[in-house]
Amino acid sequence: MKLLFIGDVVGSPGRTALKQYLPRLKQKYNPVVTIVNGENAAGGRGITEKIYKELLHAGADVITLGNHTWDHKEIFDFIDDAKQLVRPANFPEGTPGQGSTLIQVNNIKIAVINLQGRTFLPALDCPFRKANELVEKYRKHTPYIFVDFHAEATSEKQAMGWYLDGKTTAVIGTHTHVQTADNRILPKGTAYLTDVGMTGPYDGILGMQRETVIKRFLTSLPVRFEVMSGRKQLSGICVTIDENNGCALGTERILINEDHPFFD
Repeated sequence: MKLLFIGDVVGSPGRTALKQYLPRLKQKYNPVVTIVNGENAAGGRGITEKIYKELLHAGADVITLGNHTWDHKEIFDFIDDAKQLVRPANFPEGTPGQGSTLIQVNNIKIAVINLQGRTFLPALDCPFRKANELVEKYRKHTPYIFVDFHAEATSEKQAMGWYLDGKTTAVIGTHTHVQTADNRILPKGTAYLTDVGMTGPYDGILGMQRETVIKRFLTSLPVRFEVMSGRKQLSGICVTIDENNGCALGTERILINEDHPFFD
């Protein structure tokens, strides 16, 4: 069976790209479950209830988040009722929302865990210890466990991949918005990719308007980042899973833009 994961949806261009390409990707891969990272879906930062529902309508089964989870105040009004929305599990005890979920598709149960790194990001509870706790919990119910590790440092992401090798189906990195080319199956059967990449503006800088980002580097002055308009891209990964044991059998990176048309 196959699992489809779409990387960080950035603003309106990312949502448009998702609606444009996801139906065709589902037709091509026929995934059992589709997971979408939506932590930048509302104007490049955070998510709203309307956009949460929009991503579900576009074809997401589960939506993961990251360090911009709380950027829109209204999230506190709906996150506890959003059963298909998963924020980083290593936020402190008592934080609203859920850090993981167990979904059932036909007779198949799939656990989805969201974790946030601590290197170059705000200090949270240890993602490794939280991962261990949640994997132990879900292994009692299913061998199919997917981890979205939202982290900055490649070393921390690689460490998580090796730490969970053989314990989860996949550990896929998000947050840095640039797709890496290191997808592989680790020795004990876990699919790994340092960063799945971004779904959004193709010609921006991490999805943001180029001029403001360059100005920030040139002047070190504070600037307001705005989502870039124009050409779009979609980034993702398809993981083929052994139904007997939950191990990954193969991975295929997905990158769709005008330079990489993807579909014939």
